Amino acid sequence: MTSHPDLQLEIDGDVAIVRLNRPAKRNALSDGLVLAVRDAFQSLPDTVRAAVLDGSGDHFCAGLDLSELKERDAGAGLHHSRMWHGALEEVQYGPVPVVAALHGAVVGGGLELAAACHIRVADATTFYALPEGARGIFVGGGGAVRIPRLIGAARMTDMMLTGRVYQAEEGERAGFAQYLVPAGEAFSKALALAKRVAENAPLTNYALMHALPRIAEQPADQGFLTEALMAAIAQSAPEAKKRVRDFLEGRAAKVSKG
Repeated sequence: MTSHPDLQLEIDGDVAIVRLNRPAKRNALSDGLVLAVRDAFQSLPDTVRAAVLDGSGDHFCAGLDLSELKERDAGAGLHHSRMWHGALEEVQYGPVPVVAALHGAVVGGGLELAAACHIRVADATTFYALPEGARGIFVGGGGAVRIPRLIGAARMTDMMLTGRVYQAEEGERAGFAQYLVPAGEAFSKALALAKRVAENAPLTNYALMHALPRIAEQPADQGFLTEALMAAIAQSAPEAKKRVRDFLEGRAAKVSKG
């Protein structure tokens, strides 16, 4: 369902599986691949209600393909960075929640891509790094905005100044991932989570993707109003009314410890 040789798109029921497919290059991101990711999320079928973002081979994504790094003047560099921003916006603010299945390298642009997802599952082989500082460049795919929201500006600064690498367990504690699983199990866990997410009311998922991050950035009085408006819209949907009715009439499961 995608014409780019370095990207695979599969549909498993109501879940889309978007897979970077450059294992020989550790799934390094060429401009063409970044645009293919954008196009894949822009054109998901209407039946899809969640997605998994994965990488073929031993690594999720080792970052920008430096063989494509060109000498650009400031204007060209600005437009190149904004192209990445537009592509990753389609992941974060696209039609469905996205669960990233992380393993091996999650480095540079690969970490920027992972940070655009809504849930991150890492396996025990995962490691995180931002080597741009040592290479004389700066993050340009949205990392300066998204990564500090996950781990804090101080940790990101340390990574870029010193080249610090976070391994899987300490990375999960720092906030890179919400789940940590044994080696080789990231995809299966991510798919299970995506299937669970796909069961939610679409308008609630939309609110969590599009409204919640914006509310978090608003002053409190504005955030409360945005929350109230979103709550009113969500609860007015016919599917929400049915779900509440099913719960009140004993047809829906109650929350349990398990």
